Amino acid sequence: MPAVDASGPAIDPILQKVLDAVPFRLSADDGVEAARKQLRDLPRRAFHPELRVEDRAIDGPGGPLNIRIYWPPTDHATPPVLVFFHGGGFVVGDLDTHDGTCRQHAVGADCVVVSVEYRLAPEHPYPAAIDDAWAATQWVAEHGSEIGADASRLAVAGDSAGGTISAVIAQRSRDNGGPPIRFQLLWYPATLWDSSLPSFTENADAQVLDRAAVAAFTKFYAGEIDLSDPPTGMAPGRAENLSGLPAAYIAVAGHDPLRDDGIRYGELLAAAGSPVEVHNAETLVHGYVGYAGVVPAATEATDRGLAALHAALHQPVGRVGP
Repeated sequence: MPAVDASGPAIDPILQKVLDAVPFRLSADDGVEAARKQLRDLPRRAFHPELRVEDRAIDGPGGPLNIRIYWPPTDHATPPVLVFFHGGGFVVGDLDTHDGTCRQHAVGADCVVVSVEYRLAPEHPYPAAIDDAWAATQWVAEHGSEIGADASRLAVAGDSAGGTISAVIAQRSRDNGGPPIRFQLLWYPATLWDSSLPSFTENADAQVLDRAAVAAFTKFYAGEIDLSDPPTGMAPGRAENLSGLPAAYIAVAGHDPLRDDGIRYGELLAAAGSPVEVHNAETLVHGYVGYAGVVPAATEATDRGLAALHAALHQPVGRVGP
């Protein structure tokens, strides 16, 4: 894995102009509901309004579980399928906040996307989000033909908290004998819950996500769990066995406290023999996928991850890998 230069390049100048014009920072300072509203109200560019989209409610462990299905404009009779878990520190975010991102994944990877509105902390701390994600993944695997997708080509993806959830679901699938997952696309995940990593100090006051926000949202999600020794269902990077997992693409950002967490998870996967590619977008910040289509550097980094997802889902079985 590439080393990370702590004195790396500054934030991309176009991204900085956008951040100056539309300031946004994940924070729990004003309470959970204020944080949720702040993310919901963030201006967003419309992406691919032509897609067929349908909302459904499936049976979940805590009651009805909302999902949103996106169908790509494809010539394939039965395209592959991606289960997507939104970010937001396990506390904020929903189907609407990540609607554009899911549309980009559906088109960029030429696949059906099933977005999952898992239960949020602090009302529903760990393991509620994981239980919902697992139920949704199993539903997709069992109902592929119903939604016109090839569930034998199944991937998981998510940003930030959603990337963490994706990594956990990939491990749970391996440990439970399926459903088989072909690929995991992890956008700036938290996998180790280790704030001693250098990027937590270097980017303690980073834009969008700072160290204080990571600590606050972590406590909301953990509930009564001892964070000195979190379970692997929370911290998948602490699993004793990382072999036999789906191929992974891990995207991190230079100006993000979680940068070294994603890089380290990539190193651990590689050491265990799992195919993995790690890409560090050195001039970008946490959440950069949300700026794709607006900031060229974010668009380029996002397209790179989507290309890896497309390749994994559309190449013949037996040749899966970044």
